[in-house]
Amino acid sequence: MPRTDTAAAPDPMPGSRAVAVVGLDCAFPGAPDPAAYWRLLNGTEHTVGAPPPTRFRAGATGAFLADADAFDPGFLGISTAEAGAMDPQQRLLLQCAWRAVEDCGVPPSELAGSRTGTYVGAMSDDWARLSLADPAGITPRTGTGSGRSMLANRLAYQLDLRGPSLTVDTACSSSLVAVHLACNALLTDECDLALACGVNIVIGTALDRIYQQAGLAAADGRCKPFAAEADGIGRGEGVGVVALRMLDEAVRHGDPVYAVIHGSAVNQDGRSNGIMAPHRAAQREVVTAARVRAGAEPEQIRYVEAHGTGTALGDLIEVLALDDALGARQGPRQAPLALGSVKAAVGHTEGAAGMAGLVKMVLAMHHGTVPPGPPPGTENGQLGLAKRRMELLTEPLQLAAEGPGCRVGVSSFGMGGTNAHLVLGPAPRSCPAAGQKAAPGVFTLSADTPEALRDNLRAQAAAADATPERDLVALCRTSNRVRSAQPCRFATVTGTPRELAEALHTAADTMPEPVAATEEPSVAFAFTGQGAQYPGMTAALYTGSPLYRGFLQDASAALRPWTGEPVHELILDGSARVHRTGVTQPALFAVEYALARTLTELGLRPCAVIGHSIGEFAAAVIAGGLELAEAARLVAKRGALMEALPEGGGMLATRARAREVRTLVADEPLCAVAAVNAPGATVLSGDLAGLARLREQLERGGFRCTPLTVSHAFHSPLMEPMLEAFAEAADGVRGAPPRIPFHSTVHGGPLPEQAAPDAAYWTGQIPATVLFEEAVGSLCAEPPTHIVEIGPKPVLTGLLRRITAARGIPALAPCRDADSGPRQLAEVVARLYQDGLDPEWERLYADTDRRTVRMPPHVFATRWRSWRQPPSAPYETPATTTGNGHGNGNGTGNGHGGAGERRTLPLSAESPAAPPDHTAHVHAGVRAVVAEIIDSTPGELDEELRFYDDLGFDSVMLMELKHRLEERFPELGELSLPEMLSSLVSIGSLAAYVCGLLTPAAV
Repeated sequence: MPRTDTAAAPDPMPGSRAVAVVGLDCAFPGAPDPAAYWRLLNGTEHTVGAPPPTRFRAGATGAFLADADAFDPGFLGISTAEAGAMDPQQRLLLQCAWRAVEDCGVPPSELAGSRTGTYVGAMSDDWARLSLADPAGITPRTGTGSGRSMLANRLAYQLDLRGPSLTVDTACSSSLVAVHLACNALLTDECDLALACGVNIVIGTALDRIYQQAGLAAADGRCKPFAAEADGIGRGEGVGVVALRMLDEAVRHGDPVYAVIHGSAVNQDGRSNGIMAPHRAAQREVVTAARVRAGAEPEQIRYVEAHGTGTALGDLIEVLALDDALGARQGPRQAPLALGSVKAAVGHTEGAAGMAGLVKMVLAMHHGTVPPGPPPGTENGQLGLAKRRMELLTEPLQLAAEGPGCRVGVSSFGMGGTNAHLVLGPAPRSCPAAGQKAAPGVFTLSADTPEALRDNLRAQAAAADATPERDLVALCRTSNRVRSAQPCRFATVTGTPRELAEALHTAADTMPEPVAATEEPSVAFAFTGQGAQYPGMTAALYTGSPLYRGFLQDASAALRPWTGEPVHELILDGSARVHRTGVTQPALFAVEYALARTLTELGLRPCAVIGHSIGEFAAAVIAGGLELAEAARLVAKRGALMEALPEGGGMLATRARAREVRTLVADEPLCAVAAVNAPGATVLSGDLAGLARLREQLERGGFRCTPLTVSHAFHSPLMEPMLEAFAEAADGVRGAPPRIPFHSTVHGGPLPEQAAPDAAYWTGQIPATVLFEEAVGSLCAEPPTHIVEIGPKPVLTGLLRRITAARGIPALAPCRDADSGPRQLAEVVARLYQDGLDPEWERLYADTDRRTVRMPPHVFATRWRSWRQPPSAPYETPATTTGNGHGNGNGTGNGHGGAGERRTLPLSAESPAAPPDHTAHVHAGVRAVVAEIIDSTPGELDEELRFYDDLGFDSVMLMELKHRLEERFPELGELSLPEMLSSLVSIGSLAAYVCGLLTPAAV
């Protein structure tokens, strides 16, 4: 029944000692990720079975990971040779920690150089024993790839973490002790974030024999904690990582919190009945110490995740100790103390056992329910649970009904007497801030290969449909932060969970082979000219995008001293006045400035700009050639002076090319070529009578002509009456040399170096021909990867497709019609992200959506597998070996799949004792040695490949190279490493160095 004394307790607030679990990941038998683990714990099936062939256990049962030999070295940037030499525990930890960090809502790359601590609990060294049993295979990588000490160090090295890094071995309590140490490091400000880990792999049978001889092994290989059938330990495997941060810091940063660690303690049995015998008093003391540090009363502890190995003595001692610390001996309990142990489901995972229990309870606090798990058997009546006000959990325990003051405990006891206990509570309640209806988000996903991207698309699709509507945009933002950095990319703009799920499913099944984005795109901005305006333009974007709204208001404020009214209000109220030249030009300028600034804030930094007529003003501001206020004054004055001119002129679009009309126009002094937009897209301008004569001649020549609806004959001699007044207004405008290339449609090319768009430029622009086609040609001399049209609707995009130089360059438009809003803007960003851009995603989202929503974890590729095989024959000394006496030193087969045996690259027939071609022999031998080190083949290695830049050699690999060269060419004797380093430019340079050391007589 629900407890009444703690139900009214206040929510736990950030405290000086409270530690938050902000991220986690795990893999246990039958459960490759946390969601599967939770399903397993809520089921009734255990995971004990026969071992995989890789374990060399001759049928000894246990609970085993299915893919302990699988690894994704490419994703993590590790060579297959290095990966093959690594203890599988290192490999499991790397992937699990990566996913735990992402689960925090933090991209792992962001931790580089940070004060993040790594604390790993482990006790298995089967891999090291297996490695050292083959002396022929020992290389420098054996030291970095084997041994428990390297587990934490490997993690810190790979992620470039600068906090404390240590591996803890207290036998079965190792991982919970690691958590305790991580919490203390946070409390003493040794680190800002801590990754506490546990890992265990069962390969050999040495520990089985120890358990059997000590009478601790279960006959059926299964743990049955607190059951009458309990007969000992059943071994298990697993890995788990929790990311920890001080609770007050987590709340301040807005980190998601699974659960809170309120207190922890570690002690030792001391001298008990035997070094392996449990000690009641020590267990009581460690539980009590953790509870007191947590500030909890015994009755607040509603459940304990027990060590629960399922040995008769161990279960009894643990129950008695819990009774002493939390049970009836501490006074009457309103609700019984519930017990359980995850070992009934996944076996005794030894060094990872504490982590298995902790992850279970963190998930239980998160879901508000403690699952009973697979039944271990009939309750052991000799434990006397009922009289101690204790119970073995057989039904789900609803923690939410216990109130926020409810606490749970987690115990883990080491075989040598080191005990650990933690006290956990629920996460603080959080109320998402209310906000306006969110704009669509961009969901992103990336991977290092197309196959991996498809695997991850399927994983995300399976979960997307269940995303609450209120969390969808925040989920998109989370995906942008933590899943965007790899080269093969996917992005989709989405407004509903169903739409997202369908897009992910479709992409996984039908998307073409994604091209890896190797370079960031170079994007040019093309600013639209007059004629693109319409009443209410960009209204939907103004309503839905705070970013755009702010920039449009900035432009409107800059214009207001000269227009006399807020231009943005005039634009948005749907007034037809927007077609009056005195309003059109300031309105277009404001819209284009706001669109361009919005895109630059989102990370689209233009490599060049080009503007069509009035569009050049916004282009100049974005390029740094004009200040906003200066441009606003010029635009407003330009529009007002043009509107004040007498009406009566016109403009005529023709399919004729510029060279075909210039001769005709020369005979019409009041007409001019206004714009050369593209081949067969020329615009004439001038008085109506002259245009009529030109039209007649052009149509007679077979060129179609279309009169344009305009108020004035822009870019024609009819503009001359306003030039003096404009020049006077522009006097003093100096401009500045643009910071990025400004392709002038006045000059038909880039502004000359150090030239600025000054008063003379803007005055001359008014009657000048708009040389858009030529300017595009100069823009595309060094072609951008994309062109984004900046304007209220696409006008230039069609022209770009007709210009040969721009044909084939994708042209994008954030505003496509009157309904265009945040979605269309987001689609441009999404497309550029897929093509390699790393946008400033945060600016796309409202404050209420800048929070982390947990995603299904990254799916690592399992195609590459590697496992070390036991030596098949006694080691032969170098004096008797028939090959080169040296394996490839990486513990891998072919590095591409299957549990391949360790192989050697012998001295083949191409290197006889006295080869006829000394140089070829040495070069082939050097290539063979390098191939062994990087797990390649000599034929794949070009002699121009550089050791550091191309092959990724490090100090360990260099020492291995020296050793292998001495072994390959014994006549060299011992090489001088300093001398050799000077030749380590490329494979060819090293081979030349070795050739120089070897005389023909010595070969």
